[in-house]
Amino acid sequence: MSFVLWIVAGLMVLRLLGEWCLSALNRAEVRRHATQAPPAVAAIMDEATYQKSVAYTLERSRFGQLTELFDTLVLMLVIFGGALPWLYSEVVGWGGPEAVWSRTVYLLLVGVLLAVPGLPFEWWSQFRLEAKYGFNKSTPALWVVDKFKGLGLMLVIGFVLLWVLLSLVDWVGNSWWLWGFGVLFGFQILMLVLYPKLILPIFNKLTPLPDGELRDRLMALGERTGFKAQAIEVMDGSKRSGHSNAFFTGFGRFRRIVLFDTLMNQLSTEELEAVLAHEIGHYRRGHIPKMIAVSAGMQLGGFALIAWLARSYWFNPAFGFPPGELAPSLLMFGLLSGLVTFWFSPIGNLFSRKHEYEADAFARDAMGGASAMIGALRKLAQKNLSNLTPHPWFSAFYYSHPTLVERERALQAVP
Repeated sequence: MSFVLWIVAGLMVLRLLGEWCLSALNRAEVRRHATQAPPAVAAIMDEATYQKSVAYTLERSRFGQLTELFDTLVLMLVIFGGALPWLYSEVVGWGGPEAVWSRTVYLLLVGVLLAVPGLPFEWWSQFRLEAKYGFNKSTPALWVVDKFKGLGLMLVIGFVLLWVLLSLVDWVGNSWWLWGFGVLFGFQILMLVLYPKLILPIFNKLTPLPDGELRDRLMALGERTGFKAQAIEVMDGSKRSGHSNAFFTGFGRFRRIVLFDTLMNQLSTEELEAVLAHEIGHYRRGHIPKMIAVSAGMQLGGFALIAWLARSYWFNPAFGFPPGELAPSLLMFGLLSGLVTFWFSPIGNLFSRKHEYEADAFARDAMGGASAMIGALRKLAQKNLSNLTPHPWFSAFYYSHPTLVERERALQAVP
């Protein structure tokens, strides 16, 4: 086995051990507070709900640990078993040495095949674990239909996008990666506008928020905070899950506010207004363009790295692929980059948490006090059985939002 493969194997084992250690620390922390919740937590959840959240957290953690082991074993089998280069030679042979379409088909085929082993775990998570705690609202038929819809979208959109990226090598030569970044980044910006209009309705029904007190208050909130949206819509999230959410998408005159119907059933009018004020806070504090800029920088760096790896004499051959071929380099980068980026998760989460604190503060100021936002956060934590006592290290790696106790403390602080 080559030196490169030894490094990859080491990174796989290291990430798995890291995930397991973090999960073990988190379970120990949750169990430590299981018999008696800290005072700040006891003020948020009643005893019965807290005990249910503890059980939910522990069971999800154990299931997640099993899933992580399985995913790592599948990845090892795929990387070290020789199936990927064998399949590459077979599929590329369909179109000849210069055909771009066959290389595109190869990447899509690998993506589909790699998704299959995890389907039983997804099924168990949805129809056993989530159902046990009252969150699953889906049906087996709907679950299957969703999978086929997702597959269809991946094949159609994925083929066009991958075909363009692979063709850039012939069109522009060594500068393909700059153009490739431009294509992908432009596609993502376009999707900000098209996703709620074309993609989201394939899976969910969106209806305009009816006239009434809630709509009047939300529109008035948008006016006084300088946030005008094209539409406020309600999404039927309850047909799949009892979890709730709210978000806005698009930019400029294409902005749309989307509320889950579960969220509307769980919160009062004032609390819904506070949640929307929080989302508007992200916009008014410039978080969206900042996130887009960071994402663009990371994508540009990723494309530059892929171009360098594809040109190298050692990368593709280490995994059994011909040197200089872009498609295998794209594939291996996609499969292996997470082994490294996992360790930088706390950095990204640190900035995300800063944004959440700023959006909370904006909501507090927009609502004239913290009570509505705190009430909304408490109800959401109760309804979603959130883990209110995570281990700090686990939180650093996996939580993009501060814990509820941390958010309440910040909201109650004197501005």
